Amino acid sequence: MVAQKIWALMLAGLLIASSANAGPIAAGICYAGCAAVTVACFAAAGFTFGTVPGAVIAATPALAACNAAFGICEASCVAALIVPTP
Repeated sequence: MVAQKIWALMLAGLLIASSANAGPIAAGICYAGCAAVTVACFAAAGFTFGTVPGAVIAATPALAACNAAFGICEASCVAALIVPTP
């Protein structure tokens, strides 16, 4: 009798529960937006994003700022990945 009640409660819980998925599409859009802004930032400084060695980025204040902003933007995109979406 107790097992039947537990089974009924578990079944009711499964029927009532709604599912939520993380937002990989939203995260992908966010990552692409970060990259697009960083490409524009590097272009404004006269460089091409993805072709500049790390030593040059560190030595050029504008590129260092672009790179730091890119890191912050990418880190904030993690929230879009793990926050459940209905």
